[in-house]
Amino acid sequence: MSRGFRDYYAGPYRRRLARSARDEQDLLMMVVLAEELGVPNPAAFYTLELLPAVYGEMHAWHRRAGLERSPFDTVACC
Repeated sequence: MSRGFRDYYAGPYRRRLARSARDEQDLLMMVVLAEELGVPNPAAFYTLELLPAVYGEMHAWHRRAGLERSPFDTVACC
């Protein structure tokens, strides 16, 4: 019964919600990897803890960004 309500209310917005979640994930990747990309990050000390969590998403992220290979020398995912 719960699934029926979820499909009824969220069904028409499923694509928009997925896109929003993907955009938020991309923003998180940019914040965490800002120092590696050459952008000064005042919260680099705190985002350093998140690096192991985002390594698994590295390949999907750089493909969505339009890069054939990872832009980082230290992370080789392809």
